[in-house]
Amino acid sequence: MKSASSRRSPRPATRTPVRTPDGLDHVYGVHALESLLARGESPKELWVQQGAGQRLQTLVADARASGAAVKEQPRDVLDQLTQGAAHQGVVAFCAPLMAEGEESLWLKLRAWPSDTPPLLLVLDGVTDVHNFGACLRSADASGAHGVIVAKDKAAPLNATVRKVACGAAEVVPVYQVTNLARTLARLKEEGVWITGTAGEAQASVFDIDFTGPTALVMGAEGKGLRRLTREACDHLAKLPMAGQVSSLNVSVAAGICLFEAVRQRQLAS
Repeated sequence: MKSASSRRSPRPATRTPVRTPDGLDHVYGVHALESLLARGESPKELWVQQGAGQRLQTLVADARASGAAVKEQPRDVLDQLTQGAAHQGVVAFCAPLMAEGEESLWLKLRAWPSDTPPLLLVLDGVTDVHNFGACLRSADASGAHGVIVAKDKAAPLNATVRKVACGAAEVVPVYQVTNLARTLARLKEEGVWITGTAGEAQASVFDIDFTGPTALVMGAEGKGLRRLTREACDHLAKLPMAGQVSSLNVSVAAGICLFEAVRQRQLAS
């Protein structure tokens, strides 16, 4: 008769951690890599899924021509690196994205051309990387001049953000500030009008004048704006909801508000 220990199932094999190039961020997905190359940025290294060479032939050739070292890797290596996300057979390694500091924001505002009022998106407590990436994509599409986030309680500029943003994370300035409420107060001093979004507000976003220097403040889903952030706003506005749901995803709401500003500015020009 076999002992209990001899009837135990074998332990699953432990995965060896994927070793990636030191000091580099990974960017995955066909569109993200195409956007990277279109801007003239060259990844240091490109991993391509084994067997996917024909499908990605042009993309790989462009990356190699830009100076990237190309290596084939098994699919499970790419899956492990991207934690099962849709990498589409390509992972590029490039210099990490860095947020700009507060002083950069103030220097740019002081030198801002008078004929183009700034349009800024402020994210208060948005920690989900998918929402952050989608907000950056909306900011880029609307022509917003930058996105302001706090140093704490904010999503990082990581690979998932870059994938979701589809190239916007590399071109939209992200300003990281120490204290969001103080930054909003400073924006007021610089002549920027602050509008926060809140479901309980009386005014609609379609009633607010966005033709001048504008900062739109969006809170995290569920929690909304924090108290100090709310108190720092000049106006509070809501999106009129006609259906059964009481709120929208923060990136969807940000897109609507940003393009309302775009609409008003086009009519005013």
